[in-house]
Amino acid sequence: MRHASDESDGSVSRVSISMERDLLVELDLMVEACGFESRSQALCDMIRRHLVEHKRQLGKEIMAGTITVFYDRSSRGLQKRLSDLQYHYLTEVISSLHVNLEEHRAMEVILVQGPAWKLQVIADEIVIQKGVIACRLQLIASILPPLHPLRPPA
Repeated sequence: MRHASDESDGSVSRVSISMERDLLVELDLMVEACGFESRSQALCDMIRRHLVEHKRQLGKEIMAGTITVFYDRSSRGLQKRLSDLQYHYLTEVISSLHVNLEEHRAMEVILVQGPAWKLQVIADEIVIQKGVIACRLQLIASILPPLHPLRPPA
């Protein structure tokens, strides 16, 4: 297998792939429907997504992302339990945004950063709470710059 060079100057390497004609037709339809400028742009996007998912499955990579929670805000004690969970994972939870929706529904978007496996644990703990209707963890293979020094100056 050929590997791209280790250059970090942002240069582009050309690769050649073979695929079945039916798959190529589907790719071209998707490129057009999604508004990609080229097959290359679409394939790069798909590869990036797949690499993020691969890193997520490995679980060791530090990643940033969101946990989006849709829930019934009239469910007794749920908002406190969600707040307590976020406090318990204070190292991983960066911020959250709460939005009240119609008919006793609410949505919370929680910005998180940490090892992928631990972010999944947080999402798993949220989704099992009584009153949570849906919960989704979305990660990217990136980390936030430090928000503050770990220790104040002495």
